[in-house]
Amino acid sequence: MAKTNERTIFLADCQSFYASVEKAEHPEYKNKPLAVAGDPARRSGIILAACPIAKKHGVTTAERLGQALKKCPELVIVRPRMKHYIDVSLTITDIYREYTDLVEVFSVDEQFLDVSRSQHIFGGDPTAIAREIQQKVLLNTRVWVRIGISSNKMLAKIATDIWAKKNKSGLFTLHRNEIEPLLWPQPVNKMFGVGSRMTAHFARLGITTIGDIARTPLPELKRKFRAHFGKQSDIQAEVMWRTANGLDDSPVAPYTFSTPQKSIGHMMTLPRDYVEPHEVETILLELTEEVCRDTRRKGYMGSVVTVGCMCSSYEAPTGFSRQMKLPDLTNNTNKVYKAVKEIFYKFWNHMPVRRLGISLSGLTDGETYQLSFFEDEERTRSLEKATDSIKERYGSAAIIRASSLTRAGQALERSLKIGGHYK
Repeated sequence: MAKTNERTIFLADCQSFYASVEKAEHPEYKNKPLAVAGDPARRSGIILAACPIAKKHGVTTAERLGQALKKCPELVIVRPRMKHYIDVSLTITDIYREYTDLVEVFSVDEQFLDVSRSQHIFGGDPTAIAREIQQKVLLNTRVWVRIGISSNKMLAKIATDIWAKKNKSGLFTLHRNEIEPLLWPQPVNKMFGVGSRMTAHFARLGITTIGDIARTPLPELKRKFRAHFGKQSDIQAEVMWRTANGLDDSPVAPYTFSTPQKSIGHMMTLPRDYVEPHEVETILLELTEEVCRDTRRKGYMGSVVTVGCMCSSYEAPTGFSRQMKLPDLTNNTNKVYKAVKEIFYKFWNHMPVRRLGISLSGLTDGETYQLSFFEDEERTRSLEKATDSIKERYGSAAIIRASSLTRAGQALERSLKIGGHYK
């Protein structure tokens, strides 16, 4: 880097990660368009990843499978294997850790590396180190990694997204003194954190390039945001302004996900619209069990239950997100479920339900709890501990409620998935 006191930060991004893993293990697909997609018979039938050949045919991530096949009838469709992708991601993480102990997971296919203190061990040249990492990952996993290099995390991310992903080498360094000539002329939709809706908002404010944001004095940008978005938009304005100016003091934090949780929750998009109350209750109970089991496993109890619901139709969805304070801290499934039902029936408008979510917050240490004269709390805790132990050893479907075996139940299906996708 130009200054010795500047940090050297990499953002390493795996190209079309899920699709790359599948192509690496199926040489017969090497020259064919391939996409990883969910189950087309369910609402998860969308493109999760498309290889570069498929993208040349116009296939894009997050579009529906049917649309992708119209663009590319010869598209090879592979069901996702989330557990395997996580395993490959962990292998890649181990390779990064050979170069620095400061590795921060940004997503399953993106990670930050701070090599400031270790780069002298590997020759000192950041580009050469990045190329060595790139080749080692390719040799071990056959996954191609693109790496953006700069003096902070934000600029490294921008260097990856705008330039490294487009370069044949898959590498790009964005120096701080190049922000104005290289970054500012870019259209505003190229900036990290700006999607199509935000681009439209910026257009209404007369802002079309990243430089337009950067050159606007921060107080003036805040004033424009307040006039357009309302009084609570100062933070958003400052984030945009700092991003455009390449300002980011945040460290590469290996333990980002080790901080205490504020809430534990689960959400499910239903395979069809649920209309009957007993069907909805089946899902509410399944989600409650998952939330409480996770809460117990992590050693917490909670005091606030939140229920979220989205109803059809797609053209004009309705829904709610409401919470309730519990009388006592708990991680007991039946107690939480009682509150969940109370919230749900108080706010449900009896429209067909297509998405449900439950969370438990106000978390505290699970070892201290309130005893009751009217319930055998110890017996209930022992029973849940036993069932949790069985599920931990034999899988979440080892013990399920009878209601989950009905047509409405999704527990068996969810036991086959990680993060909503098949293992």
